[in-house]
Amino acid sequence: MAKTESANAKAQREAGQEPTGDVELREELAALSYEQAREELVTTVRRLEAGNLPLEESLSLWKRGEALADRCQAWLDGARETLEQARAEQAADD
Repeated sequence: MAKTESANAKAQREAGQEPTGDVELREELAALSYEQAREELVTTVRRLEAGNLPLEESLSLWKRGEALADRCQAWLDGARETLEQARAEQAADD
């Protein structure tokens, strides 16, 4: 069954679509605060660095870690944009 899911994900990527599992994972992580996503990312990295996990679990953790890192970066990008807007508004008022 995993081979079918992998083939489906590959077909979706080739069609320019994000694989369904990736969409679901990103939707799940979208509800996390920056702090929650960062803490889970740290835990994920520690588990991967410790090793001794089956390959399938390692790959799953890696995928989740990548999505968590993307979520953290989105939070940071949003904060940066908010600061830039506030600075631009302040400069316009001066």
